[in-house]
Amino acid sequence: MLRFSEDNQVLEEERPRAILVGLALSEDITYSMEELRGLAGAACVEVIGETIQSLPRPNTATLIGKGKVEEITELVDSMEADLVIFNDELTGMQLRNLEEAFGVKVIDRTILILDIFAARAETAEGKLQVELAQLAYRMPRLTGMGKALSRLGGGIGTRGPGEKKLETDRRHIERRMDDIRAELAKVKKNRRVQRSRRTRSGIPVVALVGYTNSGKSALMNRFLSQVDKEEKTVREKDMLFATLDTQQRSIRPDANHEFILVDTVGFVSRLPHSLVDAFKATLEEVTEADLLLHVVDASFQDNDMQIAVTNKVLGEIGAGGKEKVMVFNKIDIAPQMQVPSPGTTNCFVSARTGEGMDELLAVIIDRVFATSVCSYLIPYDKGSVVAYLNEKARVLDTEYRAEGTFLKAEVSGEDQGRLKEYEVEE
Repeated sequence: MLRFSEDNQVLEEERPRAILVGLALSEDITYSMEELRGLAGAACVEVIGETIQSLPRPNTATLIGKGKVEEITELVDSMEADLVIFNDELTGMQLRNLEEAFGVKVIDRTILILDIFAARAETAEGKLQVELAQLAYRMPRLTGMGKALSRLGGGIGTRGPGEKKLETDRRHIERRMDDIRAELAKVKKNRRVQRSRRTRSGIPVVALVGYTNSGKSALMNRFLSQVDKEEKTVREKDMLFATLDTQQRSIRPDANHEFILVDTVGFVSRLPHSLVDAFKATLEEVTEADLLLHVVDASFQDNDMQIAVTNKVLGEIGAGGKEKVMVFNKIDIAPQMQVPSPGTTNCFVSARTGEGMDELLAVIIDRVFATSVCSYLIPYDKGSVVAYLNEKARVLDTEYRAEGTFLKAEVSGEDQGRLKEYEVEE
């Protein structure tokens, strides 16, 4: 709710007061609930209470038991809560039943994440992707979410489709989803053209991936500051999903090397499948990258779980087999015992202090600019290939023979594959 001054200027926004609810079936959900609290904070929600119930199986009608429903109803009244947020995904029927019982808005973890994405999306593509994910989530819940879909105005859980007064007509929503997919297909086509141009230029791509709030954007900004491009820094903030839209920056550490650094959206446990599917187009930058920097928060005790979640999502988008370097960030605040033992694929850095950045840069250069000495015999009618090698490679020897131009050159792995047909034994 917004408050205004006499001259109609916004003074402040009252934060919704929420109670968090978790269901523990067999696993420990302590961290999951902490993360839910962080997600609520990222959505500008004030958490005033939290409760967890252990059950052998979820209740079909309300997810939690009848007694717990009554307990939360009393909490909502006594604490004057505006919102109840569930850690588990709710069905349309469960949403309807719980709202009727509590008398306030009820949302689940998925709606909360989608709402954060809706608020943070800045590009037209990002907004379309979020809307597609929201519609995909709401489609199977139309029966139970009729009131929620027709609700107008802003607030948690109502951004996007709710503000556009979407009816519960399934065909109407399907048509809108088809329209969005068509628009995203055009964007994907344009990106493919841009990527092909970049590929022809021979500039490699390095993508930052990892759990949300692991410090990917801070790492990109540290790279930019080291190459005197501080004016091109990206947004960074100590909160979940501070960065949503993919950011790309050119990094030229010296006169002989240049690469494109891509900052992607962070991952989180229980990331909605609809969101993963919707963002596959954006995450294509990850699948096409020459090297992945898997950024890990070294200060977080359970970073093994975060690594597993990131690897799972990378597998879902088809990037599970990509070459990657593990980058353990925030070592300036990480207790030594929480930092894994160094290995050939591990780098330990602090984006805040710059510690370890030179070593990381050396690893990147070694991985993406690894070269081999190859010999080529190029027909005289392929002068463009000779020109390409003279421009892009380090030519060690040149001879003009009867069959064509012979060159011995130090080439990248990518160029070695591209010029395979001209390679000869020498």
